[in-house]
Amino acid sequence: MKGRVLVIGASRGIGAGLVRGFLAHGWEVDATVRDEASPGEIADLADAVALHQLDVRDAARAAALAADLTGAELDVIIHNAGIYHGHTDAELIEVNAIAPIRTVQALLDAGALAAGGVVALMTSQLGARRGKQGAIGGYSGSKARLNDSFRDRADSWAAAGAVAVVVHPGWVRTAMGGPGAPVSVEQSAAGIYELLTNLTQDKHGRFWTWEGREHCW
Repeated sequence: MKGRVLVIGASRGIGAGLVRGFLAHGWEVDATVRDEASPGEIADLADAVALHQLDVRDAARAAALAADLTGAELDVIIHNAGIYHGHTDAELIEVNAIAPIRTVQALLDAGALAAGGVVALMTSQLGARRGKQGAIGGYSGSKARLNDSFRDRADSWAAAGAVAVVVHPGWVRTAMGGPGAPVSVEQSAAGIYELLTNLTQDKHGRFWTWEGREHCW
């Protein structure tokens, strides 16, 4: 499978790894960064990637991106943008839980995804509610809320022609994951690539790991 992918949140870490991975497999790649003048770890790919400016907190800009990609026939949309340390619970919820749903919904409403195309939201196993007692706060809480919101919309996204999933990318050696994390960016990106490019309708609406294993909610 080859086609066109949009990676939202591509300037560093897993997002940058996904850009490189899809390019290596011959895909056409669109990528969002907060500052087009400073695209971070994909600066060397400026001639190979279609860059779009997007701060996911900016709903108006997300709507403009969707308008720009109307009819783009994207085969895969990956929402990777997220935050972790040094933020309030409200900021974590806005970026990690609200923005992914809002941005993908705008893209679907604009007809940016090809029929039968894949949507993947980067979540975390820390957002799984199973075995946890009471309210979940902080980063884990923001990912739990993302998972809940995704499940609420899974049916409508399927009706819009999407095969949609949430994905745990692993504990990855990034600025967020830290130098002691056991999974490299390249390993995570390769696993996510295999998962998404072999995704079938029966896997829609479910929670998967970068290794292709189903995760509990």
